[in-house]
Amino acid sequence: MLHVLAGLSTGHKLGLGVVGAVFIAFALSASFLAPRRWPDFPGEHGLSPFVIACFVVFAGMLASVYFFGKESEEAKGAEAAAVESSAGGTTVKVTEKEYRIVLPTLKGLKHGRYVFTVHNAGKIAHNLAITGPHVSGNPITATIKPGGDATLKVTLGAGKYVLFCAIDSHRKLGMQAKLSVG
Repeated sequence: MLHVLAGLSTGHKLGLGVVGAVFIAFALSASFLAPRRWPDFPGEHGLSPFVIACFVVFAGMLASVYFFGKESEEAKGAEAAAVESSAGGTTVKVTEKEYRIVLPTLKGLKHGRYVFTVHNAGKIAHNLAITGPHVSGNPITATIKPGGDATLKVTLGAGKYVLFCAIDSHRKLGMQAKLSVG
């Protein structure tokens, strides 16, 4: 849950927080405050408006989760295709953000030289490491500050590889991606 919240913008967090607070305030006041003041709450004539109010508040909470919880267009646009280059190998654009790694759709990768251009779109430092059966070259970047970029140059043989952030427990929080070559 926390890694989902970390990936949201501040505006989205505030929006979810405000709507969540309204939802909680309504639930608590309808459960505890109103029955103390009016023992027969919602009463014979107040049941219909109360049910309608419940549905409106519930629909508002669902709508806020839908609108505030989805990725921004900027994050969706970060996915780019791998570019085949005869001199330097295959260039793969990678975007890192709390706590995920975004790779383009990669199919039919052949063994050879790969250049991973990494952009840290997050708010904390990350790096990129790769493990697998046939990795040659330096398999980890230096720490990438927020908004920064780095390059990872490796040669990969046929096999399955895992790209991940090796800082603290970022990998355990979901910051990894799988890649198949050959």
